[in-house]
Amino acid sequence: MRIWASEPCGGKKAEMADRPYDAPFEHLLRELAPQVLGVVARRFRDFSSAEDAVQEAMIAAFTQWPQKGVPDNPRGWLIQVACRRMTDQVRSEIARRERETVVAAEAEPLPPTLEIEADMDPDDTLILLFMCCHPALTPSSAIALTLRAVGGLTTAEIANAFLVPEATMAQRISRAKQTIKDSGVPFHLPAPHERTERLPAVLHVLYLIFSEGYASSIGSHLQRLDLAREAIRLTRSIKTLLADNPEVAGLLALMLLTDARRRARTGPDEELIPLDKQDRTLWDRAEISEGIELLAAALSKASVGLYQLQAAIAAVHDEAERVENTDWPQILALYELLKQVAPSPMVTLNHAIAAAMVHGPAKGLELLRALDSDPRIARHYRLDAVRAHLFEKMGDHEAAIKHYRIAAARTTSLPERNYLISQAARLAGN
Repeated sequence: MRIWASEPCGGKKAEMADRPYDAPFEHLLRELAPQVLGVVARRFRDFSSAEDAVQEAMIAAFTQWPQKGVPDNPRGWLIQVACRRMTDQVRSEIARRERETVVAAEAEPLPPTLEIEADMDPDDTLILLFMCCHPALTPSSAIALTLRAVGGLTTAEIANAFLVPEATMAQRISRAKQTIKDSGVPFHLPAPHERTERLPAVLHVLYLIFSEGYASSIGSHLQRLDLAREAIRLTRSIKTLLADNPEVAGLLALMLLTDARRRARTGPDEELIPLDKQDRTLWDRAEISEGIELLAAALSKASVGLYQLQAAIAAVHDEAERVENTDWPQILALYELLKQVAPSPMVTLNHAIAAAMVHGPAKGLELLRALDSDPRIARHYRLDAVRAHLFEKMGDHEAAIKHYRIAAARTTSLPERNYLISQAARLAGN
């Protein structure tokens, strides 16, 4: 895991940013990083420089805490270090511009811990969410920047979520930071009406953070529980602030109904277990009950939205005690509605799966052909994985093996790769 989401420029920072933590600091630093960034960015009004300063504070913690121990107030410690880095940078800029006296007085570090705590909101991570969804940015750029700042995702992980090359996403994030700097709009907590305007982007960020936590797109672990849990926590916080918003409730319901299956998704060696093979007695019934209750309340309030529809699909799966009892016609109807409300390549892919379960695999394969000309997904491993599964259901093992192997070569998730290879080997051995 990286110390911080920013890709450092080089040298010692680059070397250490790629070193894994030894527990117990990993979870603590991941939790504190966006909180510290929220404070430093609001105080100095410079997001890009604040991000670099927080990166250096995380490196300092990584090198000092194992020998000296975790401070009594680790968040305050990190803020102090980051603020000193920012102050040093400001002083250097002052010297260069020969304006030491005027600006240095405004950029003195914050020595007392009490002053630091007074400058902090009870949940600076939530504030940072809204701050990053800046009005000068396009929705896609705001979401990408927030995934870095709040979610701690790498550029490669964010690129996977957006179905674009990593280099493209790196440029997008860099431009987003520069756009904020050039806009002249303060990087601060937005007013209540501005928060409402930024809410769709915030919810999408939380959805993507949860998705990466539930099914990690890169690496040796199928799930990243810290990301999934933080996404649920922040969504609960927004639900408290906006209790009557049906899409907030829908998103929280979707997360709970999906997270409920977490324990059944992996075997003893962290191997992937697909939905139709899972031991459903391991599903968290308390999360399922809470998710269904939230969904029912949301659906009674307003027109159906993106997250409510996805939560409804998850609920149909969760309510089936056995895979044979799954109400696929209802799922298919919900996906058809979802295609109208929020069309996307992944929605089309899942709609094809549902159609195959209702009308047969040939129908699913027919619907998949529309995605072959969509550059966002044409070379994505999931398209080949689904195609392989449908060919297998048709009895065409040669085509299934071919697409399982293509999918395995294209995924960057080791558990998913292992699963796809094992599926191809199973068919080849029959």
